[in-house]
Amino acid sequence: MAKVRDYHKLALDIIDVVGGQKNIVNATRCATRLRLVLKETPEGAKEKVSALAGVITVVENNGQFQVVIGTHVGEVYDSVAEALHLDASAQEIEQPKQNIVNRIIATMSAVFAPFVYILAAAGLLQGALILITMAAPSFAETGTYEVLNFMSWTPFTFLPIFIAITASKHFKCNTYIAILCCCALVNQSWADIAARIADGDVVRFLGVKLSETTYTSTVLPPLLLVWVLSYLEHFIEKKLPDAAKPLLTPLICFVVMVPATIMVIGPASAITANAIANGYNALVAFAPALAGAIIGGLWQVVVIFGVHWGITPVVLANFDMNGCDTFQAFQTIAVVAQVAAAFGVFIKSRNKEFKGVALSAGVTGIFGITEPTIYGVTLRLKKPFICGCAGGAVGAVVMSFFHSAYYAYAGLPGLLTIVNAISKDAPMSFIGEALACVIAFVITIVAIQIVGFDDPVDEAEESEEETKKITGTEMLSGEKQEQKEQTAEIKKIESPLAGTVIPLSEVHDEVFASEMMGKGCAVIPEERKVYAPFDGKVVGLLDSHHAVGMESTDGVEILIHVGMDTVKLNGRCFTIHVEEGEQVKKGQLLLEFDIPGIKEAGYEVTTPIVVTNSDEFNDVEMKAEGQVTVGVELLELS
Repeated sequence: MAKVRDYHKLALDIIDVVGGQKNIVNATRCATRLRLVLKETPEGAKEKVSALAGVITVVENNGQFQVVIGTHVGEVYDSVAEALHLDASAQEIEQPKQNIVNRIIATMSAVFAPFVYILAAAGLLQGALILITMAAPSFAETGTYEVLNFMSWTPFTFLPIFIAITASKHFKCNTYIAILCCCALVNQSWADIAARIADGDVVRFLGVKLSETTYTSTVLPPLLLVWVLSYLEHFIEKKLPDAAKPLLTPLICFVVMVPATIMVIGPASAITANAIANGYNALVAFAPALAGAIIGGLWQVVVIFGVHWGITPVVLANFDMNGCDTFQAFQTIAVVAQVAAAFGVFIKSRNKEFKGVALSAGVTGIFGITEPTIYGVTLRLKKPFICGCAGGAVGAVVMSFFHSAYYAYAGLPGLLTIVNAISKDAPMSFIGEALACVIAFVITIVAIQIVGFDDPVDEAEESEEETKKITGTEMLSGEKQEQKEQTAEIKKIESPLAGTVIPLSEVHDEVFASEMMGKGCAVIPEERKVYAPFDGKVVGLLDSHHAVGMESTDGVEILIHVGMDTVKLNGRCFTIHVEEGEQVKKGQLLLEFDIPGIKEAGYEVTTPIVVTNSDEFNDVEMKAEGQVTVGVELLELS
């Protein structure tokens, strides 16, 4: 993935490639992905978007075109939302048909992703308080602890309100009405009424007996409330006169939805969420090692397809019912194993650039974000991803023997959240979690060192080898090349082709731009012919015919390299007119190339002209600017 700074341009490029605003039904985001719902996916859109600078990869799943960007996804999404006028136009666009599973997963992603970092921050604060009170038990008796503790629980207490905000945008209804209804659910007065009911009192609403269900920290009740609200609000809007809508719409929605939730939606959804959570807990109780192997080994596979948000209601239901959760404890092992896979690649790879990518992805994974690790490193190389899954499975199985669990919610489970497994009532919980992380980490790294992978070719080394072949330096067979005497005589090199001159620093190739091959300049060609810039000898040609090396009669060695990565064309679009070792005169035709053909194949035609023995001269100065023709003085060597 190339580095990018203009995320607004990237957003516009993505919109353009996927068919423009008219083809985009909706756009949401999660921690690392821009999630688009398209009317139809244009041919080749996945490959074209994947190739954009700043994009890690593209995943098509659950009826979504998921563009994996990484930590800068928020900047891209903001520009996409602005360009698409989402709030204004979303209601006017007909959603394509999706099956029920895809719709549920898409909803979970749209609802939870925007505030996952809020929950993660609160979870880290809870973890920090756990560590502090373990080290200094008296701290729990202080006012400072009391304040920080209630702060850490605030987003969970008022979780229905966060859901009201994001769900209302997803379901396209009035955000303020949704917040009003969900505020009623977390009102302390209802908590008091529910407590009385739990103590045996009978409270009825319009003759219907109410249950003691409370709604702080719940997921499905507020989510279903907003979903039903979206239909009710649209129905009311169609029936009421315009003058009455501003007042009567919120009134009717409020009066209908809150009682409906307390009487029907809340109890039914709470039962459903708790039943699913109990089913998972039954598996853990019956076969903890099996549950660990499944989650630790396959969780990152679930992440690949972007359906990982679907487990959130189960996790939160576990915390609500039991005050702890084992799923996130297992999940953490899987995350740590993929982080280890990235570091394992960093250790074994000999590609300097790829080592940097692996290290950066691994560091990002420490914070619980594994998409850059998966798509940028481990899945790309295949074997490291499999090693990570295996290490995660083994680590999670080991963890199951300690019955470890998380006692504080982790928005983004990862290495930093293992403190959430600390509990005074379960002293072995943290030990099991930490030991499992270590085992998963070590097994994954060792496995990668043993199994290995197809190490990506280092572009710098490949280019250096290419230069050696072209300039003929490999013919020395290890003998030290005789050093040429430096001279104060000024030497001039004329332009071998017509076009626009640019500095090497502007070439879109790190090897040329950093002058690793030597100093010089580049020409963006306007004509298809390359001529000899001086009298001399052709000292290197490749079978691909995309580059030619020359040595002048007075010792100047140059490389004329037509295009970027054009070696991959294997000679297509190039016609060579000289042979290696041939003596040529200035102005003699060296090669021809098909500019439209190269561009159509997806390559640049920018042509570096590099003095490969620049170190034998005091200076290599670019003498031309802008448009040049063949024979114009291009470089001056002194």
